[in-house]
Amino acid sequence: MKTGLPRLLAATLCCAPAPALFAAPTAALADEAKAPLYPVSSNGDGALTNGYSISRWAEDWRSMADTKKRDDFLDRLKFLPLNETGDIYVTLSGELRLRVNQTTNPNLREAEAQRQDISRMVVGADVHVGPHLRFYGELAHAGLAGENIGTPATNMSNGLVAQQYFAEANGRLAGLDVGIRYGRQEFVDGPNLLTSQRDNNTIHYTLNGVRAWARGKAVRADVFDLRPTAYGEDGIGDDKSDPERRFSGVTLGYAVPKTFLGDSKLFVDPFLWRRRNGVGTWGGRIGPATRYYGGVHVYGDAGPINLDWTVNHQWGEFIDQKIDAWQVLLAQSYRLGASKSAPRIGLSADYASGGGGYGDGKLRDAYSPFGNNVYFSYQLYLTPSNLRAIAPTFSFTPLKNVKVNAEYRFAWRDSVTDAVYRANGQPFAGTQNGRARKIAELARLQAVWQISPRVSFTGRYEHLEAGPALTDAGYRSSDFLAGWLSLRF
Repeated sequence: MKTGLPRLLAATLCCAPAPALFAAPTAALADEAKAPLYPVSSNGDGALTNGYSISRWAEDWRSMADTKKRDDFLDRLKFLPLNETGDIYVTLSGELRLRVNQTTNPNLREAEAQRQDISRMVVGADVHVGPHLRFYGELAHAGLAGENIGTPATNMSNGLVAQQYFAEANGRLAGLDVGIRYGRQEFVDGPNLLTSQRDNNTIHYTLNGVRAWARGKAVRADVFDLRPTAYGEDGIGDDKSDPERRFSGVTLGYAVPKTFLGDSKLFVDPFLWRRRNGVGTWGGRIGPATRYYGGVHVYGDAGPINLDWTVNHQWGEFIDQKIDAWQVLLAQSYRLGASKSAPRIGLSADYASGGGGYGDGKLRDAYSPFGNNVYFSYQLYLTPSNLRAIAPTFSFTPLKNVKVNAEYRFAWRDSVTDAVYRANGQPFAGTQNGRARKIAELARLQAVWQISPRVSFTGRYEHLEAGPALTDAGYRSSDFLAGWLSLRF
């Protein structure tokens, strides 16, 4: 008798294994479930919120081996055993995001408003073969419609993308957690303003290559050699590893003793990276560039204070120019109460050197490899190159499961003989010819309603009041309004 795929899936989802067999993890699964030595929140895989992560492979759903912990059939999808002992299993994941963006004066030029109707669909499977081997794969679709959308980038509109696929081996050696991952993967082991999946895009930023790590109780080391993915437009067959760009290096980590500042949870991550680009662009010139990054990332909590500080020096060569650049990115906030949901006041202060992009001598323009530019502007009109910025911030929880963040940002050029740069690293044409320092003032507001652990709604508003560094080159002010609903399992 033939067994169709629908019948097989129904049997898998509806017919749970006998409680006596899967009420708790087996010995092999229990060995796999041993907590890693280094704190998960800072091991370079990304943060978890209610068990979920932007990088879905970073999630750990082994608890769903216990049938008593499952609330519905979607929990069942998080642990699908493939053998009787349960040490070979699959975790399925998925996301649907529906989003609308409305932008006046798109690209800061006087023009009709742009409306983007955006959809994201992602499905993933995480296959664990015993406690030390796993395979992860993820497919994504990006839909884009609306008004005045121009020619969409392939990370915003794409029929089908093999967003991630990799193999990973891990284990314990000499008291350390060790592992190696090979394939297409998201990489976030660094400050968010330097390395990010760029979740604001519809298709995530991914890279291809190898990453390996060793983690102890208070120290860790992560090494990598990766090439960015160049997404095509016609399905998964034309998504390639970019032969012109290469990102490699080492990131270290140190978990500061909790008694250092009373009751604190702080981390110090030094890093040394190299980014090569055979077709680098600056000041209208195109040529080979090699840029090195040496710096440190300090972050975490010390009582009511939360901080996220990054300092890095950048050096190397672009064509015939020596690179000599700095970034100092400082964010801190203070909790006004004992509760974790108490309001917070804060201040972010950011410096990214500029100069030399349109002249002789050293290239002093700082550059982030693939950071989270939404931090500077929801409209992606600022980036940490030739930038000085300061922003008082305020966050609060007006209703249960609703968090609001507000800020007012001031932005100036570091060098008035260089351009104003946007998130893709390209200059606002003509701004290099003006001599005004002030770029803009930005009023920003974000509200996130966590309807359930799987469902959330986010709203954003930004008004960018263009300063003379922009208006002298013919650019205008802009308003941005966005809202999206996310469903995931």
